[in-house]
Amino acid sequence: MASSKRSRITRENTAVLLIDHQVGLFTGVRDMTVSDLKHNVVGLAKAARTLGLPVVATTTARDSLWGPTIPELREVLAGEVLDRSSVNAWDDERFVKAVKATGRDHLIFAGLSFEVCASLPAISAREAGYQPVIAIDACGTFSHDKREAGMARLTVLGIEVSDYASLIVEILANNADPKASEVYAALDMPFATLMGQVAAGYRK
Repeated sequence: MASSKRSRITRENTAVLLIDHQVGLFTGVRDMTVSDLKHNVVGLAKAARTLGLPVVATTTARDSLWGPTIPELREVLAGEVLDRSSVNAWDDERFVKAVKATGRDHLIFAGLSFEVCASLPAISAREAGYQPVIAIDACGTFSHDKREAGMARLTVLGIEVSDYASLIVEILANNADPKASEVYAALDMPFATLMGQVAAGYRK
């Protein structure tokens, strides 16, 4: 598996893991707006698809507690979402099998809640030899205190944290790439969208 030394994330070595972005859990989000969280995780999923990155998505206790994946994300995924009972997704053999099947050793995690659904499997993945990074703004949790405590834990453990757009742009690597415009459109960053419209106007 991966070495302990960090290496760059690329199209060839990275998968995206979206954990428990469920309707019921969204109702408890308090560390950011629900609309921002939806925007960011959907943008991450769309951009990952555009770049051809494998995406593995899960729910937990979908039928008994937390409900289905939010519709906006389910539409992008357009595929099976693995449901499990374990708190830590890495404790589910089917999830680990799906991750291994991607053939990638760099893993972008996003989950709800951040300090449990994203952080616990990221910690476990690193113990298993993977290189995890958490897209913090595609995660949410239920108080600012929980977010701060979760960040402090990751800092102590040395788990990398970034934001969804920076990770995708690092993978894009070159703005001359034929997919660049599509990637920025998927990320849906307002300033980038505006500049794309300005550039299109000049071309005319």
